Amino acid sequence: MKPKPFSSFLSHHHSHTHNHFNLTRYYLGSLSYPIMALTRTSSDSIQPEQQQQHPPRNLTLNGEDSRVQRAWTHWTNLGRPKLIVAPMVDNSELPFRMLCRKYGAQAAYTPMLHSRIFSETEKYRNEEFTTCKEDRPLFVQFCANDPDVLLEAAQRVEPYCDYVDINLGCPQRIAKRGNYGAFLMDNLPLVKSLVEKLALNLEVPVSCKIRLFPKLEDTLKYARMLEEAGCLLLAVHGRTRDEKDGSKFRADWKAIKAVKDAVRIPVLANGNIRHMDDVKDCLEATGAEGVLSAETLLENPALFAGFRTAEWVSGCEGDFVDGNLDQADLLIEYLNLCEKYPVPWRIIRSHVHKLLGDWFSLQPHIREDFNKQYKITFEYLYDMVDQLRATGTRIPLYLKRTETEPTDTDQYS
Repeated sequence: MKPKPFSSFLSHHHSHTHNHFNLTRYYLGSLSYPIMALTRTSSDSIQPEQQQQHPPRNLTLNGEDSRVQRAWTHWTNLGRPKLIVAPMVDNSELPFRMLCRKYGAQAAYTPMLHSRIFSETEKYRNEEFTTCKEDRPLFVQFCANDPDVLLEAAQRVEPYCDYVDINLGCPQRIAKRGNYGAFLMDNLPLVKSLVEKLALNLEVPVSCKIRLFPKLEDTLKYARMLEEAGCLLLAVHGRTRDEKDGSKFRADWKAIKAVKDAVRIPVLANGNIRHMDDVKDCLEATGAEGVLSAETLLENPALFAGFRTAEWVSGCEGDFVDGNLDQADLLIEYLNLCEKYPVPWRIIRSHVHKLLGDWFSLQPHIREDFNKQYKITFEYLYDMVDQLRATGTRIPLYLKRTETEPTDTDQYS
């Protein structure tokens, strides 16, 4: 079964009974947001032009106060989400976003989409960008180095999202070859032109995701330039372009705080989010409106519901209990979503390895058999999980003892 073309992929999503968990409310208070107004014309489609009413765009880039007001009005209308799935190439696709949303995520980014290929290739659009009406608030992220091409791509998705995001932070070699992402930090006039082009021509707000310059003052000038160009939300990854390995380089929350203080638009913090204690600490340290998590979510999509892997309870086991949830459970839920919202098998393979990495290390023969499969099926994957369970393997996810009991939902409101 192939995904529907992007112009009609907003499938009717039957309601689920979700356990929203008390933990998110414990940390952040009640932060529910209204589902955007949708007018269904059939059981399978939604009129794009009726999907969401955006505030009127500014017709010039001179009304700084009105832009700032629009930025905060839009963010408030979305419910001021604090727990956000970061953009991940081949990993933050619709089924994974929906899984994270079930377990506490309040907004999400798509994977980075290549603006030129997206504009030119229908197959790429249909395979790489899918969504549904419950998949909101949603940031659709593009890489680009041509304002006109970026605008063409952005106009195709703006009816289906809450922000069009420009990737200005990818530090990988492919971004250097393609002249996009963090390597546009060497060409700030081009960056400014990309933001201005979207800000002047889209109904939906423009957001940017950036990395730090080695010198803080350069970062602050960069952030102010983006704001002045029309960016209405800024996500800051607290590492430089050369600090690619998050396990070796801690994100600089002080620098994110400095950016937050330097601009007037909403700011999101990215980096060092491994569990909910980190969320609390990051929000307090940076003053940011929300946090993004990437790598940790791949291993533990229930992070925002308070679950953590054994790695993050080591040394204080007495404070934690088995949360009656494990990564195999999450994989089954993910596969169920993939059957509902089809994605390329390469993406599913990647998530299987991320979710079951620790399990495979205990049962390497099952991993070897999985890797040998030229073609995989859902039946094979469900059977593989059964094989793992039959060996007696189980690696639980943990909750804090105090967080398994009712908590004060207003503590962090």
